[in-house]
Amino acid sequence: IALAGRSRTDLCSLELFQLAQELPRYRFVAQGNGDLREGADAGSLAARLTARLQDWREEGWRVLLVCHQQGQAERLQDLLRPHGLELPLNKGMSLSQLQPGQLALTLGDLSCGFRLPDEQLAVIGEEEIFGRRSHRRGLSEARAQAMLSSLAELREGDYVVHADHGIGIYRGLLHLTTGSVAGDFLHLEYFGQDKLYLPVDRIEKVQKYVGGEGHTPRLDRMGGGAWEKAKLKARAAVEELARELLQLYAKRTMSQAFRYSPPDHLFREFEAAFPYEATPDQQVAIDEVLADMQSEQTLDRLICGDVGYGKTEVAIRAAYKAVLDNKQVAVLVPTTVLARQHWFNFQERLQGCPVTVEMVSRFRTPAEQKEVLARTAAGQVDILIGTHRLLQRDVRFKDLGLVVVDEEQRFGVSHKERLKKLRAEVDMLTLTATPIPRTLHMSMLGLRNLSVIDTPPVDRQAIRTYVTRFEDDLIRQAILRELRRGGQVFFVHNRVQSIDAMAGFLRTLVPEAKVAVGHGQMGEKALEKVMLDFIEGQSNVLVCSTIIENGIDISRANTIIINRADCFGLSQLYQLRGRVGRSDRRAYAYLLIPGEGTLTREARERLRVLQDLTELGAGFRIASHDLELRGAGDLLGGRQSGQIVAIGFEMYSELLEETINELKGQQREDRVDPEIRLGLSAFLPEKYLPDPNQRLVFYKKLAAAADEGALYQAADELRDRYGALPEPAKLLLEVMKLRVLMKRLRIEQAEYDGRQLVFAFRADTPVAPEQILALVRPEGSPFTFSPDYRLALRCGRQAGEALLDTAKKALQGFL
Repeated sequence: IALAGRSRTDLCSLELFQLAQELPRYRFVAQGNGDLREGADAGSLAARLTARLQDWREEGWRVLLVCHQQGQAERLQDLLRPHGLELPLNKGMSLSQLQPGQLALTLGDLSCGFRLPDEQLAVIGEEEIFGRRSHRRGLSEARAQAMLSSLAELREGDYVVHADHGIGIYRGLLHLTTGSVAGDFLHLEYFGQDKLYLPVDRIEKVQKYVGGEGHTPRLDRMGGGAWEKAKLKARAAVEELARELLQLYAKRTMSQAFRYSPPDHLFREFEAAFPYEATPDQQVAIDEVLADMQSEQTLDRLICGDVGYGKTEVAIRAAYKAVLDNKQVAVLVPTTVLARQHWFNFQERLQGCPVTVEMVSRFRTPAEQKEVLARTAAGQVDILIGTHRLLQRDVRFKDLGLVVVDEEQRFGVSHKERLKKLRAEVDMLTLTATPIPRTLHMSMLGLRNLSVIDTPPVDRQAIRTYVTRFEDDLIRQAILRELRRGGQVFFVHNRVQSIDAMAGFLRTLVPEAKVAVGHGQMGEKALEKVMLDFIEGQSNVLVCSTIIENGIDISRANTIIINRADCFGLSQLYQLRGRVGRSDRRAYAYLLIPGEGTLTREARERLRVLQDLTELGAGFRIASHDLELRGAGDLLGGRQSGQIVAIGFEMYSELLEETINELKGQQREDRVDPEIRLGLSAFLPEKYLPDPNQRLVFYKKLAAAADEGALYQAADELRDRYGALPEPAKLLLEVMKLRVLMKRLRIEQAEYDGRQLVFAFRADTPVAPEQILALVRPEGSPFTFSPDYRLALRCGRQAGEALLDTAKKALQGFL
């Protein structure tokens, strides 16, 4: 009874007896390691663990510590070293090789260890020291990922924003040597061809400039006052928006939401009936949605997953959970064709469940719609699927609990306003492959919850994308190649006036093809017949408008040809391309343009982005690029767009986030960006990592690390991708560990002149004056402290890791 309802029980000791009288008795005593972390904080954990390990060594125990990765092993070594315990890493160590009184550290997959007191043997897993690892990916990680991918795509000549100096031009990543010290520097150019060589450990100061479409920003002058003025002006505009957003957010958080019950056996059976295995990201998204539904706050989550990555299954499970708790569900989709497809999908997946699924769209007669709406108002329909028809006044639900919105960016302004009102009243789940920049931005600021599904289904292949001129021979070959392998082709021609002429041209060009035409201005029945014929394989080339853009799922269609691709928006092109490649076959997308010379700069950039981002799961980055290309005029309204153009979107987002936190009553803390001048050659060598953009990404990861765990993770990733770390890279990792310490203690600068180390503390440092006095007071102390908060340590001539060790030891005493 005492153990009922517990998913896991940790036993500190276990005694097993063989009680059969006629056999010899065996006594086997095993203990767990649960007492290693008990009641210990980060500071005392290292001291207690060191004392325990040294006791075991003196008593002749054999002790094996096991870490998953080398980064975690190094973290453990760094944790124990200040307490006088050196643990060499031996990757090939096994239990049979251990000698009495030996402590060993190795790598392996062990979640938790054990102790055998009679054998004097202890095996300890890393999670028993550092705690269990969480695999959930939060919002901050998604945001960091978007920032990193923009750095990965930074090209020479792109505009960048430096937090202190303003807008400049990125001229490349340079390797410079001054005296005996070598390192990598970002070369930035400002007004009047002023140059700034920024050390890579301070890369946190720099972001890629994202402004309006077609807008060329004005370069700032280094040391001028214009940049500070622009930031002040933007901060004032940001406050107005922040108040508006917070009012909506507060209304949602304060409204008492309906709390759904935890999943029961009926729900678990329904989950088990899913014919595929959920991908890890998909499972996380499902768990997050269910957790939101069981909480006291209203659900408002954006599920961002590439086309065909299983967002619909997340929605179906949420809808079924709502129905089990006697709530109704509305599923809102942008097109009639997609409404019909969702209707089929929901009905098929919910077959055998006590759930009524209905649809209202142009495909139903007025009489049928009227009857469905009457049953919905009476509570006889559990899930109602439809287009914006669901937002009209005559649609009433008996007890609406959940609204699922598919591809919100396809709805107009008035529909979005209606959704905005709904959002404050009911649970809202939004599905999207390329989040409209506004929703992406809101999610990144933490005003909406975000789940990203970026694990492709098994066997899924990236779509080959070609940008080419309209050429008869190329079109014929592309269509024939698809038809020969038994596939189907979409030909997108978005001009209804000439769509029949284009279909006639294709019939002449490829007489072997069975060509059909479908567009939004056809009658409902005619369009329905065309689509069903294509789905069933009666036709194999569909000449259509963008009506196929959202969610049409035909696994045999694996070639799409888009005429006048230069006339489409980036996320629209991405959606269209996503209609193919939904099976294990290689898919092809041809973007036809009239000729390179006739394209605008923005159209060229859009097509380049789409051609570059062909890897699976690129939707999130496409949305970031869309934001970059379109600017923010339609994102936050005209009042705000001017400020975004002036300071760039990333800086604007940071100001908005700071302002929101201030209005929430959180104290604003200036970030410390430590400057480290120790005369060390610490960098990622070009021979080790040749791609300058990937070097930038890793420099940013290391510089932005909030704790040592993030550093070890980045180091593990480097080893995994590029091999063992060379000496300059090892030194860079040690410099970044010092940087993390300096951030925590709010130290702005560390400098070494060959005789002494000097640390410049900020006035708001958490270090107590008594701690510094305790270092300075003793007679003959190597420490001195000046009134301008500078702590100096006489340490003589030191170099490399020895100097870094001295610096870290000096600061670790303050933690």
